[in-house]
This record gives sequence, structure tokens and C-alpha cells, in this order.
Amino acid sequence: MKGKNIPLHMIACGKSAKVKELTTAGSLRRRMLDLGLVNGTIVEAIRKSPSGDPIAYEIRGAVIALRSEEASKIIVDVID
Repeated sequence: MKGKNIPLHMIACGKSAKVKELTTAGSLRRRMLDLGLVNGTIVEAIRKSPSGDPIAYEIRGAVIALRSEEASKIIVDVID
């Protein structure tokens, strides 16, 4: 999957990706930007909950849990 733009929720645990685009608007977009999800940010998928949703990501040194619905709005390029 390296070099391919995919939604964030599709990267495997232990893999990293670089944010390319946010495909959302309004308050959800503002929340993502406030979390540091701007173009070029490196995000690592750390672990999934037992049910598979939410997924914990490391973003700029902080661990943030995002639901698949939210993470699907973040387009990334897998780098690892």
C-alpha cells in the first residue's frame, strides 16, 4: 500500500502514514485541525479496540482514539 492515498482507518496497526487531505467540513474539520491533523502530519496506528472501533493513533506525540467514521474522512499516504 506504500505510496497510495487511502482513508486513515484502513492502515494496519504499527504502520505510519502522512496526512494528505481532510475531506470533511464544519465542526468535525475544526476538531481534526485542532488535533494536529494538518497536511504532512505523520500518524501511526497503535491499536484497535476489541470490537475494531475506535482505533488509537499517535498524532504529534499524543495518543488519540478516532472512530472509523471520523478516520475515513482523513486521506493519508502510507509511508511505512
